[in-house]
Amino acid sequence: MRKVSGTLLTVGLLICARGLWSQQGSDPQKSAENASHPTNPPQSQSEPATTLKVDVKLVNVFVTVTDEHGSPIGGLTRDNFGIEEDGHDEKIAIFDKESALPLSIALSIDTSLSTRHDLPLEQASAKRFVRTILRPVDAVCVYGFSEVVNETTAGYTSDVKRVDEAIDHLRMGSATALYDAIYLASRSLDHRKGRKVIVLITDGGDTISKVDYKEAVRAAEEAEALVYSIIIVPIESSAGREIGGEHALIQLSEDTGGKYYYATSMAQLDEAFRKISDELRTQYLLAYYPSQRTSFSNFRRIEVKVMGTPEAASYRVRHRAGYYTVKSDF
Repeated sequence: MRKVSGTLLTVGLLICARGLWSQQGSDPQKSAENASHPTNPPQSQSEPATTLKVDVKLVNVFVTVTDEHGSPIGGLTRDNFGIEEDGHDEKIAIFDKESALPLSIALSIDTSLSTRHDLPLEQASAKRFVRTILRPVDAVCVYGFSEVVNETTAGYTSDVKRVDEAIDHLRMGSATALYDAIYLASRSLDHRKGRKVIVLITDGGDTISKVDYKEAVRAAEEAEALVYSIIIVPIESSAGREIGGEHALIQLSEDTGGKYYYATSMAQLDEAFRKISDELRTQYLLAYYPSQRTSFSNFRRIEVKVMGTPEAASYRVRHRAGYYTVKSDF
């Protein structure tokens, strides 16, 4: 199994420029000097070389394939996949099943006033999820967000006890800085290796963030993070329910290749975590070098198709929508 990162690979292209020097006879003075010094060797025709460096990015695409019931599909091969960038077919350079690659999970839990009744249930379910998913090669960072975002694990760790304590020490606040939480979690994942995942547990509303939705989405996409949103809906028909925030989370999850879930009870919360865990065990990695070296677009769209199996037409394929050719300055 190869470890792959989204770093830039520098390809040196050696271009030889062959210059034709002026004929000696075209300059009478130089011809005379050469004639008077017959022992001097003639000036050699040099071949100056210029090295141009072109940055070619290996693009990683983490792909989840599910059947019509939402169950993950394993056992597919490289030949079952086709990939396009901006409508152009790309050659898959690296293909791997993802179960062995390290996971970095930013577990972000809403601790605002609107979730006060559900927080103990969310904490208990989140701890069960961590115990199920975490391996020695994986790492979790816990965030609690209300009017501010608090990183309670002080970095990423594979120590389950430390994660449990961090989850237990989440404290309630008043407002909801949801987009700030997504942004900061994305920045923390940006330089980590392997698969990168943000799991959000929230009721979907944002009331106080310093960054907006577009900035949060871009940060997640640049970090190559899959966003899984668990939307807590205590009362389905609640008049104060933040529908706009829910729709934003749904779009964010779909654009990054993750998924969203609704949870109205502890059982549904546990089920959402179980499905996330199952998906993270059966993902695929497709990596390619873009064939189109130049583009007028700052964002390149990716499309992955599954083929070569009778059931392919009924499969649902999820992956990030694309990538930015130039990263933001943060």
